Amino acid sequence: MSDSLELHGQVWLTLREQNFGSPARIALLAKIAECGSITAAAKAAGMSYKAAWDAIDAMNNLSGEPLVERLAGGKGGGGTRLTARGQKLVDNFRVIEREHRQFIEQLNQQAGSMADDLLLIRRIGMKTSARNQFFARVIQVRPGAVNDEIDLEMAGGHKLAAIVTHESTETLGLAPGAETFALVKASSVLLVTEPGGARFSARNQLAGTVSRVSPGAVNTEVILDLPGGASVVAIITNESCTEMGLAPGIAATAMFKASCIILCMPA
Repeated sequence: MSDSLELHGQVWLTLREQNFGSPARIALLAKIAECGSITAAAKAAGMSYKAAWDAIDAMNNLSGEPLVERLAGGKGGGGTRLTARGQKLVDNFRVIEREHRQFIEQLNQQAGSMADDLLLIRRIGMKTSARNQFFARVIQVRPGAVNDEIDLEMAGGHKLAAIVTHESTETLGLAPGAETFALVKASSVLLVTEPGGARFSARNQLAGTVSRVSPGAVNTEVILDLPGGASVVAIITNESCTEMGLAPGIAATAMFKASCIILCMPA
């Protein structure tokens, strides 16, 4: 059995937001054309006689013209057949299905790379109030007396350290190799422009370049681009922004404590 991602799909027709033609309904019409009998067509399509007529009535009503018509009795005992419009619908649906199958086959040829993209889409779709959302991989778990220290690696090789409880480590399944999201509020991020020989207690220090500065009434939002494509958002006071001379192109370092990181796992 293959573990590769495979794509499947079906074509459905709707009219005025109503189900007009599913594959099962079109198959019923095709069987009517083949059998000339509702009873035989329903049996061949795996439907009850009533369900077959309910489907036909719905399609006739939605199309505005009959797709199936009854034949008067005689030596052959009567029966049902498709109208010219019904036969055209079946023929066109088969053409659409053929084109759809070719489309799915083309997508399946790219399924290997699409699996990674689908995971990326899920990451992008995650909603949280934390402005900083870093996708990272667990490098090491350091158990402590009360809390655990989790070493992480972001895209671009940037290292992070998070402090979580033992219970959180177990609940989230944090272990080397596990993928997780590190969430940090912008208000928890400190910016330093000239660290020099100073030492800081904040475990996480990410050096980058200011790319955008958006002043507000009281605070300023500063975006710091990191090597490798990631970025950090910080909210600081307008006064601090002015005193530090923050502007696009200025080198700066974003700092935040390990306890400021919230970890969550992909759904």
